[in-house]
Amino acid sequence: MNTSAFARLETTLDRLPERYSGPGGAAAVLRDGKVVASRTWGWADPQRRIPFTAQTLSLVCSITKQFTCALLLDQFPDPALLDGDVRRMLPGLGQHAPGTLELCHNQSGLRDYWALAMLCGAPVEGVFTFADGQRLIGRARTLHFAPGTSYSYVNQNFRILSDIIEQRTGQPYAELLRRRILDRAGMPHARLNPDTSAVAGGTVGHEGSVEEGFRPAVNRIHWTGDAGVAASLDDMIAWEQFIDATRDDLEGLYNRQSAPQTFRDGSPAPYGFGLNHSPVLGRPASAHGGGLRGWRSFRLRVPSERASVVVLFNHMADARAAALDLIAALLNAPEPAPPAEPGQGWAGRYLEPETGLAVRVEPGADHRLLLHYGPGAETLAVSGPGQASGGLSRLRQAEGGLWLDRLSENRSSRLLPCEGSPAPDVEGAFHAAELDATLTCMAAGGVLYGAFSGDLGEGEMHQLIPFARDIWLLPCPRALDYSAPGDWTIRVERDGGGGVTGLRIGCWLARDVAFARV
Repeated sequence: MNTSAFARLETTLDRLPERYSGPGGAAAVLRDGKVVASRTWGWADPQRRIPFTAQTLSLVCSITKQFTCALLLDQFPDPALLDGDVRRMLPGLGQHAPGTLELCHNQSGLRDYWALAMLCGAPVEGVFTFADGQRLIGRARTLHFAPGTSYSYVNQNFRILSDIIEQRTGQPYAELLRRRILDRAGMPHARLNPDTSAVAGGTVGHEGSVEEGFRPAVNRIHWTGDAGVAASLDDMIAWEQFIDATRDDLEGLYNRQSAPQTFRDGSPAPYGFGLNHSPVLGRPASAHGGGLRGWRSFRLRVPSERASVVVLFNHMADARAAALDLIAALLNAPEPAPPAEPGQGWAGRYLEPETGLAVRVEPGADHRLLLHYGPGAETLAVSGPGQASGGLSRLRQAEGGLWLDRLSENRSSRLLPCEGSPAPDVEGAFHAAELDATLTCMAAGGVLYGAFSGDLGEGEMHQLIPFARDIWLLPCPRALDYSAPGDWTIRVERDGGGGVTGLRIGCWLARDVAFARV
């Protein structure tokens, strides 16, 4: 590593606490299996003045998924042998059940259970127990796509995997994970931390900002193989070093996890065995982030450079962006060129026909576009003639209109322009039989509001936002998980006489749930 690149890396590390402000954090950069530079700063718990060190445990959340898949491959080299176990975990499913590998690759077609929890009235800071998760998994009657045909991020895919591992081996998941994965990788502090209300060692996650102040985040989710691991910076460094040390072993766990995957039709799938695969600075990379209210983490590896980055925050700053800053500094990448003017014909309101979700495109700052489709706005920049890309999405102007490509989901569709305003005749109660959940819409002072209720509680009333003719949006700015579902799209269904018979409700994690008027 030359002097100028090292100086840039050191400067980038020094600026992390200011650029990604919060109570505390840690980051490390590795090359050729060795730590090039690392930092820890701030407080694991500022109230009790516990410093954030390289041994401080953080919830790494969804990074857990790759550990679960590593354990699965270690115990069951042919995961397809467990397909019957998956079917038994979904007793009410009236469609072809996903296989074990489709769970590993987020191609199951199941709706995410933390999103569905909000439809069942879960309070934002409510308790979500092991039994709650088990009950929601067992309720599945339908899928939102056929297994193996598309991608959707589903936390309980990996909860199901860890449950099956326990049942098949007769050993607790936490003990088996410790002995077969964490100890082998030399991760002495890492452990399963299934109760998110407290973290071993006393680290506290935080919400807020410098401007409004930081406050302890309240979490009461129980999780296991989907997001339950807590680890320190030293642990995560050891994981990266284990990966590097086994890089030439074709049968090594990480190499098996990193193997290219496909969808059922043979199209390349960018997610497999708990790892995202997408280029970083034009080089193939494997990566994954994690988040819960108060916690953000990210790790990535660029195999061609034998380079890795780990970032841990006990607050809500963007750990992925911080990791990309560090890998760009390590590889001394040039600054990206400013985006070109996108031109006309982009902005508008649309419906994505395959998922039934509302789409909004708006002009953003610096010649960029803002795409509202998932849980938050994606920023897109011109990537070619009539194309704008960024995040998970690409918009392109083609014959017939505007197209949305979600390559990671094996999906491309022409967006349907939406016009008009919805009629206010959706007051009343609507019931989803599959979830035994109810949406109540009512007017207060002439303004429509809606809230979900079910066996997890009664959710908060939110004002309905008119989107287009027979389409409303119901905001969900906060949820059990750190990444809220975003706006629920509500599509009104009518009979031949124009009366409202039901609603189809969905978000990016849980699509097309039927609610019938009570």
